[in-house]
Amino acid sequence: MPLRGYSFHAGRGTVENRYRPSPRLARIIGHMTELELNRDIVGIVIDKTRQFQAKEEVTFPEDSMSPTEDWAMQTLADHADDPVLLELASTVDSLEPDQQALLVALMWVGRGDYGVDEWEEAVAEARGQWNGRTAEYLIGTPLAADYLSAGLEQFDTA
Repeated sequence: MPLRGYSFHAGRGTVENRYRPSPRLARIIGHMTELELNRDIVGIVIDKTRQFQAKEEVTFPEDSMSPTEDWAMQTLADHADDPVLLELASTVDSLEPDQQALLVALMWVGRGDYGVDEWEEAVAEARGQWNGRTAEYLIGTPLAADYLSAGLEQFDTA
């Protein structure tokens, strides 16, 4: 199911340049060519994640250890018909597994699990842990949009 306002090329996970990120986000992602990650896709994921996680009815437990716990799956089930969630999941799911791994690695860099100088290690770990549930992992990670933005900023200043 294609996203409203976006046009996907089958099987390639790319988006035509119809999405316009905010000026701040455009500045940050303008320098990420070394990431080999589609800038438009990252912008969509950040914006949609923020929109979804900012909703009052979306909550995360304070004592959670992992976004793969039952509470994350319950949160997703509770909001299965949310249009923002559907767009976000569709965007992430349309990516090739390698691109999904890059997105997760970028989040890990932003969260501080890896530094920019450890990018290849982060990517290798993300590829090794890939399981086809990347959208759920990102959606179930509190502050995922902030981590993705922080990862981009780290590449911008590297």
